[in-house]
Amino acid sequence: MQWECSGTGNRCGKICGVSTIFTKILDGDIPGTFVHRDDRCAVFMSINPMAPGHALVVPIEEVEHWIDLPADLVAHLFEVSHRVARAQERAFGCEKVGVIIAGYEVPHTHIHLIPTNQMSELSFANAAASVDRDDLESWADAIRTAMTM
Repeated sequence: MQWECSGTGNRCGKICGVSTIFTKILDGDIPGTFVHRDDRCAVFMSINPMAPGHALVVPIEEVEHWIDLPADLVAHLFEVSHRVARAQERAFGCEKVGVIIAGYEVPHTHIHLIPTNQMSELSFANAAASVDRDDLESWADAIRTAMTM
């Protein structure tokens, strides 16, 4: 698979100029269940959750590998991740909120935030093949409510 470059040597997420699935969600072309959005990133629920409340923090800018993001954007993504993870902890009563940045499944940087009670829950093997839309909405509501506490 050939990656298109941004002209600065950074790997962007576009394959042959086609937007990633995350960009399609961010643009409203594909439905997403959003928890947060600002001018630099959005947080929405995973449609293949490892656990109830599994959310993704995604920059608006399509960049494949997180180490190619500008440092200020990385800092912003982690500030947002920190706020959302605190809310997940309150909303789901979990012991910890695990963080994974893998980047193999979609060529667009994203941070997985997974409410967990044990290390074994942090595995893509645990990802649900599908999830009910009502569950996604319920989890997102719980996180949004906890973010205001």
